[in-house]
Amino acid sequence: MPLTTRRAFIRSGTGLAAGAVLSTPSWAQGAWPSRPIRIVVPYTAGGFTDQMARLLQVGLQQRLGQPVVVDNKPGANSIIGVDAVAKSAPDGHTFAVVIAAYAANTTLYPKLPYDPRKDLVGVSLMGVSPLVAAVAANAPFKTTAELVAYARANPGKLSFASSGSGSAAHLTSELMRLVTKTDMVHVPYKGAAPALTDLLGGQIPLFLDPPPNLIQPAKAGKIRRIGVASDKRLPALPDVPTFAEQGYPDLVGSTWAAMLAPAGVPREIVQRMSEEVARIIRSPAITQRMESDMGTFAEGSSPQECDAFIQAETAKWARVIQAAGVKLD
Repeated sequence: MPLTTRRAFIRSGTGLAAGAVLSTPSWAQGAWPSRPIRIVVPYTAGGFTDQMARLLQVGLQQRLGQPVVVDNKPGANSIIGVDAVAKSAPDGHTFAVVIAAYAANTTLYPKLPYDPRKDLVGVSLMGVSPLVAAVAANAPFKTTAELVAYARANPGKLSFASSGSGSAAHLTSELMRLVTKTDMVHVPYKGAAPALTDLLGGQIPLFLDPPPNLIQPAKAGKIRRIGVASDKRLPALPDVPTFAEQGYPDLVGSTWAAMLAPAGVPREIVQRMSEEVARIIRSPAITQRMESDMGTFAEGSSPQECDAFIQAETAKWARVIQAAGVKLD
C-alpha cells in the first residue's frame, strides 16, 4: 500500500481518529496497569527502534500512572527480544517495539522460536521512515539515472552496503536492484555506523539508510543523497526527490516502528494501549520531532490496522527475498 494511501487509511479508518477521545472500560482503568510496564526493544540502545520506544516513555508514564521501562534485548536480527515478549505473561505489562526486520524474519528464518501470527498481536503502527539512498562523494555517479547507467555498464562491479543481512537497508537495496534491472553486490556490515563510516571514506559507493544519519554528512559535502524510497517527499529532506518521481514507482522501502503485545492480552488492554500510543505519537510536539528531526512519518493506528500493515509488509518482503534469492550469511 503506498505511503499516502496507507496514512489516509489509518487516519480515517476504524482505528483512533486524530484528536478523538474514545471511552475506556472502567475495569481497565482501575485494574490496569497495576505495576511498571516494560517495553522490550530487540536492538541496542540509541538506534531507531530505541529512539521510537523512548518517545513514548514519558507520555505513557503520565497517561497510565506507572513507570515505563525500556528494556534493550538485542540479538539475532531482533529474534531474541521478540521471543522474550512472545513468551511473557499476557497481562498487559510487557510490550515490544519492532521494525521492518520483524516482517522479513518470517521468510528469512524458516524456524522461528515464535509464531508471528499466533503468539503476537499488533498494538499500533508508530511511524514510518522511508530509506534514503546516499552515494559517496567519490562515486562515479551523482544521480539515480547515472547510478543505473553505471551499474548496467559495469555488471557486478557496483557494491552497496547494508546494516546487516535481512535489514531494511539490505532488502530495500535488493528491491532497488530488481526494479532497476541492475547487477549489484551486497556488502553486509554489523550495523549502520560502520557502513556509514565506509561510505564517508569512499570505500563503499552506495548505502540506503534512514534520514537522520545522512543529514550532516550531506551538508558537509561528504555524501550525496540521490533518492527517497517513498511515494512522498520527506518534510525533513524536501530537496531530495523520491524514486517514484525518477521513474521507479515500485521502489518503496522503509524502516518502521510498531508496538506488539503477546497474544492473549485482553482486548480492552490492547485497545487502551493503542489509543494512548496514538495520542502521544500524534501530539504536535512528538509529530514535529519525528517528521522534522527523524525523517519519520508519524502514524498511530488501531490494533487491526497494525496487524494488517505488518501482514502486508511480510508479504512484500517475502516476494523481494524470493525474487532476489536473499540468503542469510
